Amino acid sequence: MSLGLLAVLVVFLLTTAYFTYGRFIARQYALDDARLTPAVLHADGVDFVPTRPFYLLGQHFSAIAAAGPIVGPIAAAATFGWLPCLLWILFGVVFIGAVHDFSALVASVRHGANSVAEIAKLHLGHRAWIALVTFIWVALVYVIVAFTDVTASTFLGKTEDFEGLPGGFNPGGAVAIASVLYLCIALAMGLVERFTPARFRPMWLMTVIFVPATLVAVWYGTQASTILLFGARFWHVGILAYCFVASLLPLWLLQQPRGYLGGFILYLSIGVGLVGVLFGGFAIQMPAVTPAVTAGGLGAILMGSPDAPALTTLVFPFLFVTIACGACSGFHGLVCGGTTSKQIAKESHTHAIGYGAMLLEGLVAVIALATVMIVAPGADASRPPGVIYGEGIARFVTVILGDDALLFARTFGTMAVATFVFDTLDVSTRLGRYLLQELTGATNRIAGTFAALVTAGVPLLVLFSSEPGSWRQFWTLFGTANQLLAALTLLAVSVWLVREGRRAWYVIGPMVLVMGVTLTAVSLQALAGVRAIVATGLSFTPPIINGIVAIVLLALAVAFIIEALRAVRRPLEGVQAA
Repeated sequence: MSLGLLAVLVVFLLTTAYFTYGRFIARQYALDDARLTPAVLHADGVDFVPTRPFYLLGQHFSAIAAAGPIVGPIAAAATFGWLPCLLWILFGVVFIGAVHDFSALVASVRHGANSVAEIAKLHLGHRAWIALVTFIWVALVYVIVAFTDVTASTFLGKTEDFEGLPGGFNPGGAVAIASVLYLCIALAMGLVERFTPARFRPMWLMTVIFVPATLVAVWYGTQASTILLFGARFWHVGILAYCFVASLLPLWLLQQPRGYLGGFILYLSIGVGLVGVLFGGFAIQMPAVTPAVTAGGLGAILMGSPDAPALTTLVFPFLFVTIACGACSGFHGLVCGGTTSKQIAKESHTHAIGYGAMLLEGLVAVIALATVMIVAPGADASRPPGVIYGEGIARFVTVILGDDALLFARTFGTMAVATFVFDTLDVSTRLGRYLLQELTGATNRIAGTFAALVTAGVPLLVLFSSEPGSWRQFWTLFGTANQLLAALTLLAVSVWLVREGRRAWYVIGPMVLVMGVTLTAVSLQALAGVRAIVATGLSFTPPIINGIVAIVLLALAVAFIIEALRAVRRPLEGVQAA
């Protein structure tokens, strides 16, 4: 099968899923536009802001589509081959990931735009709430640690490809200045939106002005690539300081316009990727399936054999959790219940924003997979996933603009990755602030500032205790925690539906599958951590941090599952009154 035909088939399957299975899920929730949403009932111009669906789709999509659907598929393909990765992405996104996002968004809207943790508190009880809040916060810290280091790494250094170019072009510096300008453009757009009369700023005019401005920022980055050349530690501090400040700003000032512009970067990346895949004439170089480790390797790992293969080479469960966000992501449920549900103007919008945005993320994952499928084994396939993606998007861009646009194309491709991650970083910090404030019950500004400081400060301590580039060692546990969170979210939604006497098989089925995969993965990583402590003693190194965190996450997940089983048998009257 050619790469172009494969792309046509993928787009057809995802489109069909939206209009068939997506509508089926919508009917199960009986969406009703006559029912006022929390965004309308509690509109305050800060957190609760009724938002047009197209605008909100861009913001939501850019928040959920971070480096996960790019790094995960590329890393998994290098280990397992492209075919099993493609099959899991398509199956997972249609029947699990999109159902998870849609269900989490509807559940939050129906529960006053509360987070999944507050929904669990209502239906499962106080102990389940504490377990889930703690689990989510730890998972968010892992998101911030990994993605801060990912973003910082894109701002660094010069590669051999650019040696000898006139002007001392630095690809990392080009991406850095383009990304900073992108954030400044988003701030400017937010201010214009807020303080200019609506008749002077129709959305089409705002789009025509500010979207091209982001492309001008990319071009300028290629011309001024040596202005922002700093080390990894500087960028760690700068990115986390940005996250701290951004998590406290009103949604209208930065997050909404940044999300809108980031959505167009994503749309452009998808469009460029599709054009390149369809018309670039690229041949599939990677084998469909590579020799992988299965049951025999698992036995050797469990027995602690010195000849045991690397843990992450096991097809089950690590194929699934390595791809993570491209097929199913618990982080999306946090975005749904943390910010997006507070901006849903009508219940019917949840179909496009919840189910549809996840299908778009699946398409992002497939395009990321295509960038490594065209790489010959033993050549560029061993390079970091973010570099492979940036180079692949650049090759797709030159199909449209020609080879003369190479510098612009490479800057755009790598900035796209940075844009995805930036959007997720400040959303993660904002959600961490919400969760700590929920846990303490403190809602004033001082408490919010302290919660944001803690959420951004802990990742800074971890990063300063690890070598730059250590995000690779955190990735597998991040993917495991992310999908285990999705399973716990589906479990909470299942309890809600079952206790109300409604059909829930379309949620319970995906929950059981993802729960089995992730509990296996986290148990194996906890075992590896224990063995590392026995072998080297207790120290602050990534393998041991992973092991300790895996044990904590496993304990919290088991506690939550026990509370869910108890909740199903409790009467519903108190919940209905609440």
